[in-house]
Amino acid sequence: MVWIDNHCHLPADQPELVRQLIDEAAAGGVEAFVNVGCDLAGSAAAIRVARDHPSVYATVGVHPHDAKDGTDGIRDLAGGDQVVAIGECGLDYFYNHSEREVQRAVFAEQIGLAHELGLPLVIHSREAWKETFEILDVEGVPRNMVFHCFTGGPGDAEECLERGAILSFSGIVTFPSAEDLRQAAMMCPLDKMMVETDSPYLAPVPHRGKPNRPAHVAVVGEYLAQLRGVDGEHFAQLTSATTRSFYGLGTDGGVALSRGAGA
Repeated sequence: MVWIDNHCHLPADQPELVRQLIDEAAAGGVEAFVNVGCDLAGSAAAIRVARDHPSVYATVGVHPHDAKDGTDGIRDLAGGDQVVAIGECGLDYFYNHSEREVQRAVFAEQIGLAHELGLPLVIHSREAWKETFEILDVEGVPRNMVFHCFTGGPGDAEECLERGAILSFSGIVTFPSAEDLRQAAMMCPLDKMMVETDSPYLAPVPHRGKPNRPAHVAVVGEYLAQLRGVDGEHFAQLTSATTRSFYGLGTDGGVALSRGAGA
């Protein structure tokens, strides 16, 4: 089976660990990684990792936790050849590390940047579905957007899908308490699903309580395939194809499609 971890956070300050994580995952069939930026420094670091590893791609963005620091410099980074998306960005009303008004403004700015550059948008939404949808509707829904680490129920999933979004499922779907999420995964069209680890966070069962690793994307994918009653290899091929199309990833470590050309 061939998988893509479409959302992870590789530790740029530990290059030996990065190499270990990539090699371990590759041995388990993970062929590509989207390394996600959450602030200016982290976005620049994601690009550096992508430059050093042909199977790694980068995103640049400002997480809602860091919205208080603004988006200065993100536009400049977005022009890099390794950059395949804007984000992660959005709203987080669970922790409220940045004021909600600031979160909303910074989210809107990054939606605009995705429109301007023709890049996909990676969205983080936690306990803020209503306002997330309102901002998207006002600013205009990007042609390509993914709700990363989707944690909503079937109703939230329907709202996302109506706006043309992809839903990305993490190890949370394996948690015993995540029944609403599993219902959402059951109703989501197979060609609208991607898989991720969000590592080093949210390790799936049976690895819960330990640091997550990109190799565990196979655990998430195989769980979802079993949940949906589909062949694991078919599910891996389908989600990998969706991920490559969405981000415009090449099959040889390059970006195959022009920006904004993903399906």
